[in-house]
Amino acid sequence: MVAVKYMLMIYSSPESWAGLSAEQRDALSRAHSELTQELIEHGLLVSAAGLADPITSRTVSVRDDATTTTDGPYAEAKEHLAGFYVVECEDIDQAIGYAARMPDAEYLAVEVRPVMDPSGLEM
Repeated sequence: MVAVKYMLMIYSSPESWAGLSAEQRDALSRAHSELTQELIEHGLLVSAAGLADPITSRTVSVRDDATTTTDGPYAEAKEHLAGFYVVECEDIDQAIGYAARMPDAEYLAVEVRPVMDPSGLEM
């Protein structure tokens, strides 16, 4: 069976983060460290990173050869992409299993999506 890469996208919001106690934040951090170590040990982790606050982002668009840059995220939403893991799994069910173990899934959501190669096929 060929392994497929999946991106596990972690969503958060200022409200959900602010609502956590110091103990919950520490537990969330430990859970990510433990899950990351497990993924490394099983040879499944391709990449993982947290993302800076959305206020630091820039949205770029090009229309009629003119580049426009705006501060902040494009979408006006309470939730934002806070981080990601790229894992190589046997199937989507295995990827969903890891996403469900992420502590963030208890507070907001973790989206699972296959990564595509340049030809448009799942990797």
